Amino acid sequence: MSAQVEADVRTISPEMPAMFDGMKLAAVATVLYVIVRSLNLKCPTAAPDITCQDTPLNRYLLKSCPILTKEYIPPLLWGKSGHLQTALYGKMGRVKSPKPCGLRKYLPMPDGATATFDLFEPQSIHSTGDDITMVICPGIGNHSEKHYIRTFVDYSQKQGYRCAVLNHLGALPNIELTSPRMFTYGCTWEFSAMVGYIKRTFPQTQLIVVGFSLGGNIACKYLGENPANQERVLCCVSICQGYSALRAQETFLQWDQCRRLYNFLMADNMKKIILSHRASLFGMSSSNMEAADLSHLYTATSLMQIDDNIMRKFHGHNSLKEYYEKESCVHYIHNISVPLLLMNSSDDPLVHQSLLTIPRTLAEKKQNVIFALTLHGGHLGFFEGAVLFPQPLSWMDKVIVSYANAICQWEKHSEPCGKKTYLVRGDGKEV
Repeated sequence: MSAQVEADVRTISPEMPAMFDGMKLAAVATVLYVIVRSLNLKCPTAAPDITCQDTPLNRYLLKSCPILTKEYIPPLLWGKSGHLQTALYGKMGRVKSPKPCGLRKYLPMPDGATATFDLFEPQSIHSTGDDITMVICPGIGNHSEKHYIRTFVDYSQKQGYRCAVLNHLGALPNIELTSPRMFTYGCTWEFSAMVGYIKRTFPQTQLIVVGFSLGGNIACKYLGENPANQERVLCCVSICQGYSALRAQETFLQWDQCRRLYNFLMADNMKKIILSHRASLFGMSSSNMEAADLSHLYTATSLMQIDDNIMRKFHGHNSLKEYYEKESCVHYIHNISVPLLLMNSSDDPLVHQSLLTIPRTLAEKKQNVIFALTLHGGHLGFFEGAVLFPQPLSWMDKVIVSYANAICQWEKHSEPCGKKTYLVRGDGKEV
């Protein structure tokens, strides 16, 4: 019997290494397949998909901004993954971020709050020779000290722009709230106060309005709320916003593109910001918050729960639906008559594809709007680089400044800068 077993072992053993080698090759092939699929390595690069009407201004802008009509090429190994682009932006902001030197301004608000913004003077003369200020509204819970803001400000300063960056109310960790209120999805009060200060302090300056993500919603809502808000504004640029919080809330509860996970992570960050101001938000006599609201905050796992239990109450909204409807720029953006560049990425895991019908339809109907949709870039990523390491300056930064420069040159050569006005009829036609 033992001799028979030994014979069987001798017969099988030569085949075992080959079988194991096959398993190893299958495992390696599986891993490589998952990597290629998850990193979208086979996905091609392409120029942004541009939606706009055929007008002299739009033709000039696309010709003067070749970056908008050429391929956006992200880093080869990971740049085609919207998740990695978004994660790198969220974790690092930018690589080798500069530290521009600015002056912090404090503005008292009618309700007792104190708005703050940082002012950065230009480091060169603008190509037109004019005084131009970029008024910048960062993303959710962000401020002037974030790396992506610092990188953009430094680049803009070197191109001859003064920059004013809003610090969202409550976002700066070392600035205490002076009233039981912090920033919300669409409150334009602090941004309006900053713009008003710039207009009063620099009466000759013209404005370029720039908004990132949530800041894009605030910037577009501010311009559309009142025609007077567009005075001395040359153009507006909005990057990676979602346009309608009401329509976005359902998509944030879906696991598609891991959106539910991002929702949880952003909610956790919002909880930290709110709890860091717990004494001001819940302890002041004028506060609308109750002890039960604080309990609900601790157990919240989504932005919608935080918005419903905390954020909507800052402005007395009766329901979450009312809060989202009144604070979304989708109800105001059609009132904007100055040139407007709306930019999103197809692989942005935070902005569902269904929301992109809003800017696309707007660009089809209004002559002053250009909608640029990239294939890659994630949420506020838009990194560039050869293979692995990204460049300090992003494609997004270059696009904004290139578009702003083209607008300034158009204004300079058509009429004295700031004198041209854009009147738009109800059907969206420029007159």
